[in-house]
Amino acid sequence: MASNTTTADTASTGSASTEPILRVNDVTKTYGEGHTAVTAVANASLAVKEGEFVSLLGPSGSGKTTLISMIGGLLTSTSGTIELGDVDVSTLSKKDLTAFRAQRVGFVFQASNLVPFLTAKENLVYVATLRKDYDRKQASKRADELLGELGLSERIGNLPEQLSGGERQRVAIGRALMNDPDLVLVDEPTASLDTELGRQVVQLLAREVKDRGKTGIMVTHDLRMVEYTDQVFEILDGKLSAEGTGKEKAKSH
Repeated sequence: MASNTTTADTASTGSASTEPILRVNDVTKTYGEGHTAVTAVANASLAVKEGEFVSLLGPSGSGKTTLISMIGGLLTSTSGTIELGDVDVSTLSKKDLTAFRAQRVGFVFQASNLVPFLTAKENLVYVATLRKDYDRKQASKRADELLGELGLSERIGNLPEQLSGGERQRVAIGRALMNDPDLVLVDEPTASLDTELGRQVVQLLAREVKDRGKTGIMVTHDLRMVEYTDQVFEILDGKLSAEGTGKEKAKSH
């Protein structure tokens, strides 16, 4: 499991670029029309640099999962733009969105969502098959390397049911990194873990994002976990606001 990196160590690396790689500009998501319309996210804007790991903090039903689903190309916005590097995600066709998700985005879901009949290694290799340039030998090597870095070398042949909750989340992190994405989106990674294990998983995520020069967004309702992130964006009733650094936000409560 990840070392007990301090908050300062985790957040001090800084971003590799001064320009944001991710730009969310005035994004709104509305369901329905007329007097029955419900706005899940209203005019949200944020910018995240390469090498930054930020948190999206809010209670259940606040719109945070809807927002990262739009950022990751799982949902389309009603208005506004989402740009990752030189790609305007909000203009992509369904076919192009599929390729975008496979090549540019890694997802870590709340309940790990591993394929139950595949081993830890096979769960990673499967993600590689979604790329057009899939190479079986290279994928096998990369899966071995990732699982080794995540402390799971002796568990590569185990099925998810044979792994602990923390081990499953580490496999899920490896799967998210398998295709070398620019953006890693994490949805409530500590929801099913106890506090100490949750901290270890978030520290591991922060370290992997920074060491690999990726951009990461973690959705959470747990204020205790934001101290490991560079920036905190709080969302309530679909409205987004910047709340400073993770350390500042954690200390203020």
